[in-house]
Amino acid sequence: MYIKYLQLLDYRNYNSLNLELVPSVNVFMGDNAQGKTNILESIYYCGFGKSHRTNKDKELIRWNEEKSVISVYISKKRLDKRIDINILRDGKKAIRINSIKINKISDLIGTFNVVMFSPEDLRIVKESPGVRRRFLDMELCQLDKKYYYSLVQYNKVLQERNVVLKNRNLDKSMLDIYDIQLASFGKYIFNKRIHYVKQLNHYGSVIHKDITSNKEEIAFKYISSIKSTENVEDEILHILKANREKDMDRGTTSTGIHRDDLAIYINKIEVKSYGSQGQQRTAVLTMKFSSLSILKNLTGENPVLLLDDVLSELDFNRKKYILKSIKDIQTIITCTGVDDIQEYLDEDAKIFNVVDGNIIS
Repeated sequence: MYIKYLQLLDYRNYNSLNLELVPSVNVFMGDNAQGKTNILESIYYCGFGKSHRTNKDKELIRWNEEKSVISVYISKKRLDKRIDINILRDGKKAIRINSIKINKISDLIGTFNVVMFSPEDLRIVKESPGVRRRFLDMELCQLDKKYYYSLVQYNKVLQERNVVLKNRNLDKSMLDIYDIQLASFGKYIFNKRIHYVKQLNHYGSVIHKDITSNKEEIAFKYISSIKSTENVEDEILHILKANREKDMDRGTTSTGIHRDDLAIYINKIEVKSYGSQGQQRTAVLTMKFSSLSILKNLTGENPVLLLDDVLSELDFNRKKYILKSIKDIQTIITCTGVDDIQEYLDEDAKIFNVVDGNIIS
């Protein structure tokens, strides 16, 4: 899978842009705040129907314009795809795949697979469980439409349950209904996350040893209030009922898969609390390249890899691992200069200079 063409109209600081990309490595080089990351953001948007930087779509529209347009032409093994997205200032968006309008984001996700690695991804290791759950959810949504549906429904029911809990005159029979729904959707989400973490361990153990020259071993563990993979639905129901009084006092659902976490260990030491900055970077790098392997294994095609100004943040071994691992993957890199990666770029690579929303190849 690779992008043939990218077109932007009134997107961020781009007035009009038409780019032809190569199936190998595409490097966008320039000073900071020139629009390099905007290119990657627009590509990411076509994969997920949302930005990785903002929840406000109107921020993607060029100043004083009414809408922004993104179009990508994607080459795939079976059937090429064209994705067109119109982002309107009122917050609405219109998405077409091969000229056919879609009404749900779930119809977009999985059409075009991307893996993005940016400096902000250190948050996956360093910050709250919610950031790590989001990593799992985003990767799984690309692979499984039922997962996306179950996640949306779970969060909707959870929100409704919390509204009832905040009501002093609550109807307890309503909580029984919500608990049954949470258990049903939660079972599917839990089982898929457990399976994905097993795959992270499978691919990650090899990748991490390669990056660290066999000096370190990485392990991922899914942390949940659910202790057994047998009768998950019944266990969720039991946990919700056991904590009902506490939930009523607090006005919120205190336990469930929405509180779960992903623990990351290097040499049996938890990276979040005790890992060095270098180990935290390596852990994220391992997770991203494991995601690449999982996507390729399940879809039969490599996703597109987006590297947003990360090479300058990495030491020689980590940088070398990335650059030797992208030979068969369309990779789009942003950086301020190519001196330290020039030797890894073959004759098929393409370099673009970015200056204030203008691009010269």
